[in-house]
Amino acid sequence: MENCKEAATLIATNCLMDADEAGQQVDSTKYKGCIGSLLYLTTNRLDIQFGVCLCARSQSNPKESHLKVAKRILKYLKGTTNVGLWYPCDSNITLSGFSDFDYEGCKLDRKSINGTCHLLGTSLI
Repeated sequence: MENCKEAATLIATNCLMDADEAGQQVDSTKYKGCIGSLLYLTTNRLDIQFGVCLCARSQSNPKESHLKVAKRILKYLKGTTNVGLWYPCDSNITLSGFSDFDYEGCKLDRKSINGTCHLLGTSLI
């Protein structure tokens, strides 16, 4: 993956992670190692948490399509090594939060998906 092309987005907008029963089986040890490393990285890179947790669901029976999504996350990380949190010193320090939800948004098990974001001043935390 050192010489791979960088990806501008974490997951493609047309990506549907499903069980993919008809897909080609991949080495589960390699897939679990990749997902484990990405899960460790989510402590510092919260922007990848949704995609990594989506991939972690298929650790017991990984297919080629699941590995493709995991590789897309690695390509995204390669292209965003300069991304970080920035807190301007003249910013007003007020904490505000926003949330959103999607009823039955997951195509696989029809569970609801929700998300939140919090701003400290003008910076997303």
